[in-house]
Amino acid sequence: MQDWFTIDKIDADTYIISEYRHWEETHCYLLNGAERSLLIDTGLGICNISEIVKKQTDRPVTAVATHVHWDHIGGHKYYPRFLCARSGAGLASRREVVRSYVAERCELPDGYDVNDYVFFQGTPTKVLRGGEYIDLGKRRVEVLHTPGHSP
Repeated sequence: MQDWFTIDKIDADTYIISEYRHWEETHCYLLNGAERSLLIDTGLGICNISEIVKKQTDRPVTAVATHVHWDHIGGHKYYPRFLCARSGAGLASRREVVRSYVAERCELPDGYDVNDYVFFQGTPTKVLRGGEYIDLGKRRVEVLHTPGHSP
């Protein structure tokens, strides 16, 4: 399952972790602070994003979803503490639809069985409404609500 993620280093404490082998081409962002790290979006969950993140930080990681579409929350299963935008407090999807999207639209890793794909279901630790700050230790991230292609 190698080569699923591509990593681009923006600066000493900021990375883009991308999934280019599917049509959504999801980009996740890892922001490292002095005390903790923030992972913005976690991709499809086909491969374990936490293994990649652990190579970029040894700090505790909190995941946050910009929105709860399947291609942004799949790796949340690796992060028991996660945050999401106000529109995503209830996570739901039709698994068979997602599985067909994955099977039809992704260049799957060798040996991956699409029947093993499970859409992430979970309850966020906190729902973000915009205007909050997330303190990472010597790095403070402001939460902005910017409507996009989800409510």
